[in-house]
Amino acid sequence: MEIRLDGQHALVMGASQGIGRATARVLAGLGASITAVARDKARLDALLHELPATRSPHRAIAVDVSDTDTLASLIAARAAESPIDIVVNNSGGPAPGPAHEADAAAFEAAFRQHLIAYQTVARALVPGMKQRGHGRIINIISTSVKQPLHNLGVSNTIRAAVANWAKTLANELGPFGITVNNVLPGATETDRLTAIIRNKASKQGISEEHASEEMRAEIPLRRFARPEEVAFAVAFLAGPSGACVNGINLPVDGGRTACL
Repeated sequence: MEIRLDGQHALVMGASQGIGRATARVLAGLGASITAVARDKARLDALLHELPATRSPHRAIAVDVSDTDTLASLIAARAAESPIDIVVNNSGGPAPGPAHEADAAAFEAAFRQHLIAYQTVARALVPGMKQRGHGRIINIISTSVKQPLHNLGVSNTIRAAVANWAKTLANELGPFGITVNNVLPGATETDRLTAIIRNKASKQGISEEHASEEMRAEIPLRRFARPEEVAFAVAFLAGPSGACVNGINLPVDGGRTACL
């Protein structure tokens, strides 16, 4: 089976680093033109220079996704230039810590950065997808939607909200040829994982190396995922081979999640 996305236009959020960056590179390698979204313009520009040429040129949108008015305007303008077929919703996770110690502002900020931003993008792009009878919406969230993770209280809460929003959209948009799915990364080699390991080590009074070893020991494969491995799951759902997959949570976690 060969996945090709020639002629497809993918909007990739959080594309300046980590899983988002890997996803932009993988999708472009399969032939999709990329519109990369993140706050850091310099990193986005560097990414565009790395991407292979496709039928349509790649573009970057530098914006803070929590500024939803600006986000809506920029996304709508880009879609008017080139219809967007694939949306990859992805954003950095909230700071670690117990839910009961987080203030209301932390929940509000995370809700806006994730669910409200994703809803803003959907409102801008779903009408065009419905007209064309085709679309892919893929949310990169977390295995915490199946099994809440220790010391990630705000993230557990917000990710679960996104998962249920996505399932609702899958039911609503399926009749129009639009699929909506969630990819659930486990511990993945990104800057966020480094921060989580550092936080764990600090709280437990152990070395970061020891904290990392403990985390790997919880994974049946005994290793962390690579960002590209998450991106390959996104590519499957975005391509023709995933056309009948709708409304699911797809873990990419080395088997760490204890439930099916």
